[in-house]
Amino acid sequence: MKTVFVNPERCIGCRQCEFACAVAHSRSHDAATAPFETPRPHSRIHVGTGTTYNTSFPNKCRHCDPAPCVEVCPTSSMHRDRERDVVLADGHKCIACAMCAMVCPFDVITFHSAANGAPPRVVATKCDGCVERVSSGEIPACVEACKAGALVFGDLNELIAAGCARESSAMLTSATAVSLATREPDGVAGWRAWGASATHVNEEVRHGKP
Repeated sequence: MKTVFVNPERCIGCRQCEFACAVAHSRSHDAATAPFETPRPHSRIHVGTGTTYNTSFPNKCRHCDPAPCVEVCPTSSMHRDRERDVVLADGHKCIACAMCAMVCPFDVITFHSAANGAPPRVVATKCDGCVERVSSGEIPACVEACKAGALVFGDLNELIAAGCARESSAMLTSATAVSLATREPDGVAGWRAWGASATHVNEEVRHGKP
C-alpha cells in the first residue's frame, strides 16, 4: 500500500505543501494564476502548530479502511476507490451536511466553494491522494514540495521500517555519545596514572627515601 507518510519531527512549518496542494487542485495548475481563480483553490493538507515551541504538524487524510466518513455519508459522496485504495469526495453529490467532518478522527475534512455547480456551492473538501498525479507516475504534490523530508511517499511498511532503522541508529548514536562523555578516555587515564606515579617517586626522592 503506497501512501504519504509524515515525519513530524522534520516539519519546519514552511507550509509549502499547502501551497503545492492548492495549486495541484486548481483549474490552471499554475502557481502564478491559481490564487486568482474563482472560487479560490484550497489545500487538502493542513499544517498546524505543535504542542511545543517551534514545532508543527502537516495533517492529512489517512484514507481509513473502514472509513467513518464513508459509512455516515447519506449521499455516497464519500466513497472508496478500491482500485487505488483512497477515499474520495464527489462534490456533485455532497450536500454539505458535515456528517463526515463530525466523525473524522483526524479533523481533515473542510468545506469550501467548488466550481461544480452554477453558481459554485460549498462542498466537503479533502485529500484525494493526488490520484491523477500518482496514476501518471508522479508523486503527490505535497511530497514533491517538501524539502525537509517531513512528507515522504512510498510503501507504508517500507517507510515504517526505514523510520525504525533511523530511530534505532539515532538511539545508538545518542547512547554511544553519553557513554563517551561519562567515561574517561584510556589515553587520559594513562597520562594521569603516569603523573601520579611520577609525583610519588619525586616525593620519595625529596624526602631522601631510596
